[in-house]
Amino acid sequence: MKKTLTVTSADQTIELGEKLANFLQPRDLILLDGDLGAGKTTFTKGLGKGLGIKRPIKSPTFTIIREYQSGRIPLYHMDVYRLEQGGGDELGLDEYFNGDGVNVVEWSKFVTDELPDDYLRIVFRRDDSKGDNVRQITFEPKGKRFETLTADVLAAKNG
Repeated sequence: MKKTLTVTSADQTIELGEKLANFLQPRDLILLDGDLGAGKTTFTKGLGKGLGIKRPIKSPTFTIIREYQSGRIPLYHMDVYRLEQGGGDELGLDEYFNGDGVNVVEWSKFVTDELPDDYLRIVFRRDDSKGDNVRQITFEPKGKRFETLTADVLAAKNG
């Protein structure tokens, strides 16, 4: 059950992340995929805001994992782009995925072997022909929980 929507600004991307945050619970796994500059970290800023995290959300490209403990539930923001050659198993992803927080993984294709069966994959596609900030955002839920969550988020967005 894929669902695609279009946003036309970074603010709309942040708002979508905020809406999703309202439905998240510990152990939820959100995969964010798309080209560089497509909006993955911007979306995560909205998630953090929606979870009540006051610290600025920054790209974890060089640290691989950033932890934010101050929200309603912890947020574990991972950028696994640098694991292109493998090595996800050495990060202890299982511990995060089975832990007390929400897990957000950018560039998930580099850790597909480490992923559990259920997650929400969100794909960001730039459409520069329509403007600098136009993005197609596709929700690809895997598992009943994330199908329901996607329906709830998108209903909230339209409501």
